[in-house]
Amino acid sequence: MMSEVIYLDNNSTTQVDPRVVESMLPYFSHIYGNASSSEHSYGWAAEEAVDNARGRCARVINCSPREITFTSGATESNNLSILGYAQQFPSGHIISSEIEHDSVLEPLAFLNKHGFQITYVRVDSNGQIDMHEMDNAFRHDTVLCTMMMGNNEIGTVFPINEIGVLCKSRGIVFHVDATQSIGKIPVDVNKLGIDMLSFSGHKLHGPKGVGGLFVRRKNPRVPLLPRIFGGGQEHALRPGTLNVPGIVGLGTAIDIAQQELDTAPNKLSDIRDSLMHEILRQLPDAKLIGDKLCRLPNNISLYVPGVQADALIAAANGIAISSASACVSHGAASSHVLNALRLPVDVRNSIIRMGVSRFTTEDEIMKASTVLANSAATVRRAIGYTH
Repeated sequence: MMSEVIYLDNNSTTQVDPRVVESMLPYFSHIYGNASSSEHSYGWAAEEAVDNARGRCARVINCSPREITFTSGATESNNLSILGYAQQFPSGHIISSEIEHDSVLEPLAFLNKHGFQITYVRVDSNGQIDMHEMDNAFRHDTVLCTMMMGNNEIGTVFPINEIGVLCKSRGIVFHVDATQSIGKIPVDVNKLGIDMLSFSGHKLHGPKGVGGLFVRRKNPRVPLLPRIFGGGQEHALRPGTLNVPGIVGLGTAIDIAQQELDTAPNKLSDIRDSLMHEILRQLPDAKLIGDKLCRLPNNISLYVPGVQADALIAAANGIAISSASACVSHGAASSHVLNALRLPVDVRNSIIRMGVSRFTTEDEIMKASTVLANSAATVRRAIGYTH
């Protein structure tokens, strides 16, 4: 049944690239050693595989391999970076935005309960950061700024380079959640002035349950306190037996994504634009939500007038789409990202999210746009909606 459904929820997760699966398989079978076992060839082979993956991740974001720590995913990376850095201070001030992922907002809420003050910089109706407000947010006691690069729901990409300049000029450590961005747009931690950066394998056709954290070691060196204790693995920041197959898969996935980006930089946006064109041809009153220019190349956040998102998704049973982040879609509360745009309630309730991938075909685009248009028409007839 799933094979008959067109998958357009790639901001939630992606299919694992067959080449990634192939690279991982030996580490489930005959190369199954513990990467920390230094007394025999099984351990050496596992350690070599981890080192190779670490180097691949480092090359993509232009850092030293020693600055990469492997984690279980971006949620852990965000928690480790924010809490691990901030809790070196008895108190202080932190800057973030209204539309961060919950894995950033919840650690910040925790810190707020324990003596830290948080400034959440507002966004406009396109989800773009207010740079004037951003500049004014810094205080004498600011210790950290944490911002996402690209939003997982509406696709808006923040001006990370400009924010990095502001942080650097004030000597403030800058953390970036790049979960949705790596493999889709260029990410260079040195050019962008980033001191810590979180990413995850399953957003770029790698396996679930593995991710990484870049932590700058010089100019400046960023000290972190561990959140897990029990061993010396991963610079003692993330102790525990390493997920060798997952790490190998992450390294392969990020390497392939970078190759795709280098050879066909507009491929994803071309696929997205083709889908958007077909949807608007059949649903001319639909509107794109989010920044039209500064946005992730695979994301479509779409307002369909007169049709509540949940009704449209239920009717469109031939395509896999969503109304919000997968991390909040099971909850009763509406998306904090859509709320932050300060759009009318009827608009917020009628926004769906679609995400294409490099595996999305032209045939799928044509079929999906027709399913969506027909489903919208069905729902509109049922409620008596007229233009």
